[in-house]
Amino acid sequence: MPLFKLTFGPAALAAGRCAADLLTELAAPHALAVTLFESRPGTFVVEAYYSVAPPLATLLGALSPLASAVGAPTLEAVPEQNWVALSQAALPPVAAGRFLVHGRHDRERTSARRTAIEIEAGEAFGTGHNATTALCLEAIDRLVRRRRFASVLDLGCGTAVLAIAAARAIPGARVLAVDNDPLAAAVARINARLNGTGQRVRVIDATGFAHPRLRRPRGFDLVLANLLPGPLIELAQPMRRALGSGGIAVLSGLLDHQAREVAAAYRAAGFALAARSRRAGWTVLTLARKG
Repeated sequence: MPLFKLTFGPAALAAGRCAADLLTELAAPHALAVTLFESRPGTFVVEAYYSVAPPLATLLGALSPLASAVGAPTLEAVPEQNWVALSQAALPPVAAGRFLVHGRHDRERTSARRTAIEIEAGEAFGTGHNATTALCLEAIDRLVRRRRFASVLDLGCGTAVLAIAAARAIPGARVLAVDNDPLAAAVARINARLNGTGQRVRVIDATGFAHPRLRRPRGFDLVLANLLPGPLIELAQPMRRALGSGGIAVLSGLLDHQAREVAAAYRAAGFALAARSRRAGWTVLTLARKG
């Protein structure tokens, strides 16, 4: 999507704040975002971003009382960039259990002592830098040291980092990765091939468990779900049906204060809490299906 940036200043803080407030409140042209930042000590710059080039006459009229304080604006087109991918390029590798998640820029610096997973996030969520993903990876590491899993599902897979980790840590497992965003599913397929698991990680574009390939007579042994609390609660009963007896569900994407409600919903659906991990305000629940 093309962007246009309008810039006022430098100006004093009071004038800059007034200009930023006026631009934010204007119904037309509507700014996607307005920022105020210090350009040098005591002076501030106001930037507003638009999806189409805004009419300068309208903006100058709205800000006419501040004209002498903020000066004349400049308007420029912002080059189209994949800002998510560019921001990921500056991120360092993340160690989680036996896994080391890194971008292409750190390929040569990854440690041979860990299971390295290269993730190019693109437009999908999941690089390991968020505590929810790192805690899931650590849960996988702990689980596979104690038990063998034959079938694994990564539900809401994003980049498929969890599915790839499971495939690398459990060489004989059948792994499915599911996301309801076609773009995320495409990124997941690319990452699976990049990490040599393209033949073992099957990526499906679907919502929840609504796909024929997710209906297994014996159920999955392990389901990894890094989602939001609302969807996780809605999936409690479908999760029980999808897992085999004694199957394990690893639930993430939960702030600490949200974990109790999710755990209660899963206990009511026939799960027992096996483990709970916390970091930086986030919680991961590991639950076992009863019966």
